[in-house]
Amino acid sequence: MRRLPLPLIAGLALLLAGCAQNTRSDSLTATLNAYGSAVRWNGLQSALQFVDPKVLKAHPPSELDLARYQQVNVTDYDDGAGPVPLGENEVQQTVQIRFVNIHTQAERSIVERQLWRYDEQAKRWWLESGLPDIRQD
Repeated sequence: MRRLPLPLIAGLALLLAGCAQNTRSDSLTATLNAYGSAVRWNGLQSALQFVDPKVLKAHPPSELDLARYQQVNVTDYDDGAGPVPLGENEVQQTVQIRFVNIHTQAERSIVERQLWRYDEQAKRWWLESGLPDIRQD
């Protein structure tokens, strides 16, 4: 049986690790774009599908919060400089969201600090920080 040289094995391992990193990075980009689009075009309540199910189970949004989300239309979603890595499987992104209350036509702006975590088993990114708090001043 012929053995592969150690440098070749190490090179293949690095190549595979790089491919996994690229897949995770591509997945992050796709997830952040989909989240931003969901918030912009479908409203804040549509962003629930991106929140980690464990977070939703531990901290479900109240009926009042869900009603508040239905009372606003998002007018701008600015993700600024994009995500900042916090570790191998975590990133943070700061976003400015502008929205109009459909009853008062008053426009407000909030800053959302998102924490995203990559789930190796599910092969997807989850929003750990939950939905934005639109009550903040």
